[in-house]
Amino acid sequence: MDKNKLKEIKRKRRHLRVKKKIYGTGERPRLYVHRSHKNMYAQIIDDTKGRVLFSLSTLNKEIRERIVFGGNIKSAEILGEILAQKLKERSIDKVVFDRGSYPYTGRIKAFAEGARKGGLIF
Repeated sequence: MDKNKLKEIKRKRRHLRVKKKIYGTGERPRLYVHRSHKNMYAQIIDDTKGRVLFSLSTLNKEIRERIVFGGNIKSAEILGEILAQKLKERSIDKVVFDRGSYPYTGRIKAFAEGARKGGLIF
């Protein structure tokens, strides 16, 4: 088997292992984080209805003004803070954090700490 294919299969298994334990509801939606090499994306998902309630990324105009590059720890923390502010406006203060298949280090950790600093509870 190809090395890259094996890597992809392992990543998908990790993601399913994390996701089977996490479920977002109306009062406590799921906060899903995706990272690429150049940017980060966050979605607030209500799994009971199967809908995305809100999404934000480092490509957003408001965030782009505050950062230089979207794929580093500083931009991840800023994304978390701004996301928390936007969710406070929508009266969402408690979420379930879904890191996907990513380890809780680096940008994912910085994002989570920024969201907590902004007032989100998870």
